[in-house]
Amino acid sequence: MLEKAGEADLAAIAAERISLIPDEEKSSEELYRSRLDTCLACDELNAGICGRCGCFVEIRAARKHSSCPSEKKLWRQ
Repeated sequence: MLEKAGEADLAAIAAERISLIPDEEKSSEELYRSRLDTCLACDELNAGICGRCGCFVEIRAARKHSSCPSEKKLWRQ
């Protein structure tokens, strides 16, 4: 997502942070992709960063026990 936004340096940082998440705390690949698809459709997304909380959505989506920070809760654990 960050890579597509032209943010290669930030994409590399996000990928590194995701690689540090223990496997038991990571979302499945299917869940991860579903969450990112939801974020891509959200009006609050700006270059891979959540406009609601300021996180890198790729990192938030990669954590199994994360949820969308919007009051609409577009995705949950």
